Amino acid sequence: MVQITISITDQVLKLFDGEQLVVQYPVSTALNGPGETQNSGCTPRGKHYIRAMIGEGLQENSVLFGRRFTGEIYNADLAQQHPERDWILSRVLWLCGQEIGKNRLGNVDTMQRYIYIHGTPDTEPMGVAKSHGCVRMRNSDLMNLYDRVTPGTPVLIEE
Repeated sequence: MVQITISITDQVLKLFDGEQLVVQYPVSTALNGPGETQNSGCTPRGKHYIRAMIGEGLQENSVLFGRRFTGEIYNADLAQQHPERDWILSRVLWLCGQEIGKNRLGNVDTMQRYIYIHGTPDTEPMGVAKSHGCVRMRNSDLMNLYDRVTPGTPVLIEE
């Protein structure tokens, strides 16, 4: 069974097939650290799964907003025009919590918090906590991961 483990401490995402490590990628989790509360800007911990996969067939660096392709392709000029944007690029793996009261339902619901694994500009550092709660990845890494998982894939986020 394919599964993902994300280490907030190590800023690494690992993809396993059973007990076998298939691949690992550097990531960037929340600047505010771990936490589950709505509007905290933190990365939620615990057992999750991929609820939805968005961006199939889009070219690398495609801009997504509200889980929809905007028609834009990220580049330096676009970044300069919109310096306030928190860029969500290429693909989205939308996470859903599995632990009621910890990361599911009420004010700790990962899905209602719109927590994703998503692409980010190549200018953003990996291995450093800088996101607003999501798990950011290099676009090429995310596109590779996207092709290896399906909706329902388990995701464990731990410190």
